[in-house]
Amino acid sequence: MPGVLEGVRVLDFGRYIAGPYCACLLGDMGAEVIRVERIGGGEDRYVLPLSDTEGGAMFLSLNRNKKSITLDPTTPEGRRLVEKLVATADIVVVNLPPQALESMGLDYASLCRIKPDIILTSLNAFGSGGPWSNRLGFDGIAQAMSGLVYMTGHEGDPQKAYGPWADFSAATFAAFGTLSALLWKRQTGQGQHVEGALLMAALVPAVGLLSEQAVTQANRTPTANRSQTGAPADMFRTKDGWVIVQVVSNALYKRWARLMGEAMWLTDERFKDDAARVVNSETISERMARWCAERSNSEVLETLEKAGIPAGPVLKPQEVLDHEHLKAIGAFKEISYPGIPAPVPLLSTPVSLSVTPGTIRSAPPQIGEHTDAILAEIGVDAEEISRLRSAGTI
Repeated sequence: MPGVLEGVRVLDFGRYIAGPYCACLLGDMGAEVIRVERIGGGEDRYVLPLSDTEGGAMFLSLNRNKKSITLDPTTPEGRRLVEKLVATADIVVVNLPPQALESMGLDYASLCRIKPDIILTSLNAFGSGGPWSNRLGFDGIAQAMSGLVYMTGHEGDPQKAYGPWADFSAATFAAFGTLSALLWKRQTGQGQHVEGALLMAALVPAVGLLSEQAVTQANRTPTANRSQTGAPADMFRTKDGWVIVQVVSNALYKRWARLMGEAMWLTDERFKDDAARVVNSETISERMARWCAERSNSEVLETLEKAGIPAGPVLKPQEVLDHEHLKAIGAFKEISYPGIPAPVPLLSTPVSLSVTPGTIRSAPPQIGEHTDAILAEIGVDAEEISRLRSAGTI
């Protein structure tokens, strides 16, 4: 079954996470994605290295189903090659501030002069139009500016999440915007500029907190793992590990209170609804903690499942890879890569389509692996390719 985006060509000028993952999602759905990178490869190839000489784990995860061409776009000949590539493309993906796009000739106006119906998908840290638009930024800064880092951890000790969720969220929103723009182009023949920003993506899960603050001036403070919308909703130590339990709503609370043997708490005004239970959540968490401490992880999870109470284990990275459910649903696909001594598990496309599912068809490309073939396709003959390589343009 061909991918739903078969026949769509994407030029990926992205680096690190947001741009590459946006293009990766398009590639999973069948698009031809060409990673355009500098001669020698970008630094993002080596984040979380898996061997002394070859690619890093992050690069391998975000660049499957892609081809690689290396060139220097700062030279006149390199710029002409970029223009030839753009003329063959449907979508250009970049993650750079607006000023940098203009300096490289990758801004929307410049691309439209080459191909009027082009779709430009750009990602940056802070969005355009404001005083911070041209500042450089990374995931952690977006997290910190969303209000969520302040609310994570303990008061006086803010904590950002280990994983770069703002980067991945921005990439996913950008892919959604790109597909919307592609639909519009197919309806009207008109391209457009799609812009994503790490800060905007980081604000999405903060929206309830921020709306509440604007209206009620709640001035919430962090409560570590203890939820502020229900109880017990916290992490608890067991005899051999940790679990997370999330009880939200009166129906779930009633099941929990009966399981704990605390039927009297069902008529206690302190625990009459979610709002009241949150005020008294330390008492509820303490009760749950005592119950969990007397049991193993498996005992806790089995008992809670039978009672219809949502819970799950706190897994170490190796435990994630070994988890029976993730294996059963095919969450990971192993690939081989030259120079890396063991198979690398790549996460499958994180959304399932019944007719046109995303697929991992090819391993991430080696540096410049497809340069000659791509240049030949756009009319550069073998002699010229040799000359460009000798000149340091490719």
